[in-house]
Amino acid sequence: MTQMATSAPVTPAAAVPVSPAPLNRPRRGRRSVGMSVLLHGTLIVASLIAIGPIAWVVLSSFKPGYAVQSTEITLVKDPTLANYEYVLFETSFPTWFLNSVIVAALTMLIGIFCSATTGYALSRFNFPGRRPLMMVFLVTQMFPVAILIVPIYTIMATLGLINTLPALVIAYLTIAVPFCAWMLKGYFDSIPTSLDEAASLDGCGPFRTFYRVILPLARPAIAVTGFYTFLTAWGEVAYASAFMQTDDKFTLAYGLQQFVPQFNAQWEYLTAAAVLVTIPAGIVFLFAQKHLVSGLTAGGTKG
Repeated sequence: MTQMATSAPVTPAAAVPVSPAPLNRPRRGRRSVGMSVLLHGTLIVASLIAIGPIAWVVLSSFKPGYAVQSTEITLVKDPTLANYEYVLFETSFPTWFLNSVIVAALTMLIGIFCSATTGYALSRFNFPGRRPLMMVFLVTQMFPVAILIVPIYTIMATLGLINTLPALVIAYLTIAVPFCAWMLKGYFDSIPTSLDEAASLDGCGPFRTFYRVILPLARPAIAVTGFYTFLTAWGEVAYASAFMQTDDKFTLAYGLQQFVPQFNAQWEYLTAAAVLVTIPAGIVFLFAQKHLVSGLTAGGTKG
C-alpha cells in the first residue's frame, strides 16, 4: 500500500509592516516670518493709534496752559498739579460729579430691575402683546438720539421735569432698557426651563423662582447690563444739554463744555477734568470685567 506522504503545514510568512511614506504637508497654524512681522507690526501700529490720544490727554493734564497750546511737541514740560487743583476747588466740578453719580446710579439700578424682569417675562411667558412688545423694543433702537430729543423734551416739559435730574434718568432709561431687555431675554433663553419647573414643584411662585433661582445664574448678563446702563448715563451729552439749564444741575459730560468756550479754550483744565471723569468708569469696568465676555456671548445661542 502506498503511503501518502503528509507534508507539514506551511505557515505563511509573517507580514512585515511597511510604514507609509511621510507626506510633506505644511503644518497648520505656522506662519511665515514675513507674515508674522506684518501681523505684529499692524497690531503695534493699531495699539499706538488707540493709546496715543489717551496718553496725550493724560500728559497734557499735567502741563501749564502755555505748554498745552504751544506748537512745540513735548511729553511733559513744567509738570504741575495746578490744573487738577483748579478743576476740583475753583469750579463746579464736584457738583457736576455728584449729579452724574446720582443719575448714573439711579439709571443703573432701575435699568437692571426693568431689563431683568422684562427679559425674564419675554423669555418664559406667553401673554397677549408679547411679540408686538418685542418689536417695539427693537424698533426703538433704530431711531437716533437726535430724533427723540424733541418728543421727550415735550413730555418732560409737560410733567414739569425740565432742569431736574429725574428727567435725565427717564431719558436714559428709554435708551438702555430696550437693548438690555433684548440681551437678557437671550441669556434667559439659554437657561434650562427645567430649573423653573423644579422650583415650581418646590412651591416657588414665578417671582420667587426669578429672584432665588434664575437671577443668581444670570450674574454675567446682569453685570453687562449694569455696565452698559452706567456708561449710557455717565457719558451722555445730548439729553443733558437739552434738559439742564442751570450750572448746579449740569452733569460731568455737559459741564466739561464750560472749559472750551468760543474764544478762550482752556485745554489744560479740560484734559485734567477728562482724566477725572474716566476714573469712576474705570472702577466700574474693573468690577464688571470678569463677567463681560460671558455675559455678552452666553445669550447669543439657545440651549
